[in-house]
Amino acid sequence: MPQSTPYVHRRPFALAVLFGALLLSLLVVPPAAADDGPGTPAGWTARPAGGGSAGEDARPYVYLEGTPGTVLQDRLSVTNPARTPLTVRLRGDGPAGPWFRFAADTVTVPARTRADVPFALAVPRDAVPGGVAGEILTVGRGEEGRVPVRVRVGGPTLAALTVEDVEVSGRTIRYALVNRGNAPLRPRLSVRAEGAFGTLLDRQARPLPLELAPGRRVELTEPWPDAPALDSVTVRLRVTAEGGARDEAAASAAYVPPAPVTGAGLLALAVLAVLGARAYRRGRWRTGTSAAAATAPAPGPDKQPAEEERHLETAGAES
Repeated sequence: MPQSTPYVHRRPFALAVLFGALLLSLLVVPPAAADDGPGTPAGWTARPAGGGSAGEDARPYVYLEGTPGTVLQDRLSVTNPARTPLTVRLRGDGPAGPWFRFAADTVTVPARTRADVPFALAVPRDAVPGGVAGEILTVGRGEEGRVPVRVRVGGPTLAALTVEDVEVSGRTIRYALVNRGNAPLRPRLSVRAEGAFGTLLDRQARPLPLELAPGRRVELTEPWPDAPALDSVTVRLRVTAEGGARDEAAASAAYVPPAPVTGAGLLALAVLAVLGARAYRRGRWRTGTSAAAATAPAPGPDKQPAEEERHLETAGAES
C-alpha cells in the first residue's frame, strides 16, 4: 500500500514571509517627506521663545515692561527643519530698534534643531513713559522673519504744551505748537483779536485735528478771512490739552490799506490808535467816577454841603 504524502499548510507560511519582508522594507527605507535634500530652502521660523514652537499657546509677540535705565531680557526661538545648518542675522527695527542688544549679530542653528537665542533690551534713561513698538528682524537663506516686540516704559506722566512764534500776516495767523512733556496731547485752540475800537475776532476753544507726540513741534496756520483793512490789532492764542497743559502767546500787527501813501496811512493809523487809547481811558475814568459816587457817603440832615459852607463864610467876611 503506497504511503500517503503528508498535508502541508503552505498559506500561513507564505503570509508570514510576506509580512516580514514588508516590515523590513519599512525599517530600511526612510519616509519620502523627510528627504528634503541638501540645499533645499526649507521654511525656517522665528518666534518668541516659550509656549511651544508652534501651536495655539505660542506667544504672538514679546512683551517687556520696565522703567527708564533698566535692561530687560527675553529669548527668541529659531527653528531649522532642514538637513543643513542655518545662519541667521539679527538686528532691531522700529522705534525701539536701537534699544535691542544681541550677544552676536549672527547665529548658526544646527540642522533639524530649534535654538533659543537670548537678547536684551536697554531702556534709555531719557525714555518717555508709555508704549513703544519694535521688531527683531531675522534674515537667513534669502528669507526674512520679524518678531514683534511691545515695550511698556513706566514712570510719571507729564503734560506740558507751549505755543510759540505767533505771527499775523494779512489774512493768516501763523504759530507753532510744541509738546514739552512725555505724554501724547490733543490740543485745543482759542483765538482772540483786539483792535483800536474793540474785539475783532473771538473764536472759542475747539480741538485741533492732530495728536502731538512727546517732543514734537508742528507749525500751523489759522485763517482770518475778515481781517481789517485799517487797524492796529493784537492777536492772542491760547492752547489747552488734557493733563492740565496750557499756554498762550500774542502778536501785534498793523493793517494799512495799500492805496494811500505810506506816510498818510501811518498817520491815519496813529490817529486811530490815539482815539482808541482816549476812548479806553475815558471809559475807565467814567467807570471810576461812577464807582466813587456810588461809594461816597450821603450828607446827613444836620450837615450842609461843603459848597454852601464856603458861601456862608464869604458872606460873613464881607459884612
